[in-house]
Amino acid sequence: MTAAVAAVALAASTAFATDGQVSLNAHDLALLNRVTWGQSASAAEDLQKLGARAWLDRQLRAQAGDRLPPAAQAQVDALPVSKTPMPELVVQLNAQIQAANKLTDPDQKKLAQQAYQQAMTDLGKQAATRELLRDLYSPDQLQEQMTWFWLNHFNVHMYKRDVRAMIGDYEDQAIRPRALGKFRDLLEATLKHPAMLRYLDNDQNANGHINENYAREIMELHTLGVGSGYSQRDVQELARILTGVGVDVNPDPPKLKAAYQPLLVRSGLFEFNPNRHDFGDKVFLGHTIKGSGFGEVEQALDIIAREPATAHHVSAQMAAYFMGDDPPPALVDRMAKAFQRSDGDIAATLRVLFTSREFDASLGKAFKDPMHYTVSAVRFAYDGRVILNTTPMQNWLNRMSEGLYNHETPDGFSAASASWNGPGQMAVRFEIARQIGSGSAGLFKLDQPQAKDQPAFPQLQNALYYKAGLDQTLAPTTKSALGQAGSPQDWNTLFLSSPEFMRR
Repeated sequence: MTAAVAAVALAASTAFATDGQVSLNAHDLALLNRVTWGQSASAAEDLQKLGARAWLDRQLRAQAGDRLPPAAQAQVDALPVSKTPMPELVVQLNAQIQAANKLTDPDQKKLAQQAYQQAMTDLGKQAATRELLRDLYSPDQLQEQMTWFWLNHFNVHMYKRDVRAMIGDYEDQAIRPRALGKFRDLLEATLKHPAMLRYLDNDQNANGHINENYAREIMELHTLGVGSGYSQRDVQELARILTGVGVDVNPDPPKLKAAYQPLLVRSGLFEFNPNRHDFGDKVFLGHTIKGSGFGEVEQALDIIAREPATAHHVSAQMAAYFMGDDPPPALVDRMAKAFQRSDGDIAATLRVLFTSREFDASLGKAFKDPMHYTVSAVRFAYDGRVILNTTPMQNWLNRMSEGLYNHETPDGFSAASASWNGPGQMAVRFEIARQIGSGSAGLFKLDQPQAKDQPAFPQLQNALYYKAGLDQTLAPTTKSALGQAGSPQDWNTLFLSSPEFMRR
């Protein structure tokens, strides 16, 4: 807590030196805490300048590209996952493991295989670093929240096959640019990404060797939802439609007969191979789809994205993400209608949510999952100073069982508070609060041998941001506990451990 509080204090005193204070009412503070990855002095200043409505409008219209502080942007730009195209990384690593597997000396072979695994792990860690830096410092906070939401909705597990080499591109190129756009576009972008095709085995789905894994999860998790009325036959028909949709690391195109050559689709590592496709006619959700090639996939996505059940399922998940357990059914229904009216416009659907009375009534009541707790604590503490090492954050998330890209099954992490508020979880949070609050978290120690931790002690209690309104949101019991703190470090720890900080 100390670290978090101190950082905010320092940031606030700098950011608001022009007018001497930040003054936000309780509602606006709670709105800020919900729509962003957590309250910070800089975000509060933006909201105060624009007003809540204009600020929310700007969040719903995120600008393209990164707009990070220079120190954070430099870290992102230096990452190999930011500099090297994903297909190139995958081909390099594929060649590396093939060479390792051909070695005949057992010791050399083991070392070479370990080097391959380490290279893969490093790419996953780089992707997590980039995501966390954006979550902490991007002014487009809603876009970053929705990027994480969709990563969880369209979940892939990075430790399956070679997904670690693909996960950074999946987040950066498939999901993030479309996080507030049209759902249909996002659905297709995830379908055509090799990370998804590898994870759910559709690269093994071929005529005569049907694999239903991806088709089932598209319907059950990504679009219609369980109990929405589709049948096992619909799953089978969608699997047939998806035959030939896969991944190819070979730079040379497959050999095709003349009639199939115009039907080949390749983009990066994505490939639709007509040799592997079932060209028979299909009946999917009551619609006849004539065998034609990849156009069948486009037709199926059009159908499924516009189903009322998809509108309702996606709206319910977004509402639960932002409001916590059991969002009001009437609000979900209104969101679903907006989803349908706008042809799946995510921002338009979220606008209905954010401007509702039900949403206002829920502010400050949703329990933070580990991701929200971790990011909000660091964001609150070090808003005025860019951290140098996200490894402690990644380790905290793994300890709390919500590690980035690390959920094994396709359903993603739970949004239910009961999944995250048990005694073991809370004990880890108290430890994180102590580490941040005392400045001993290692966030300013470069992830290099012999690197020294740079002093970073936040003094949150002195923050103008805290004094200008945040203290008014604390319960008497919390204020009493803070008043008994024996040191700034203790004060920070108590604040970051408080019930109020655990909620959003």
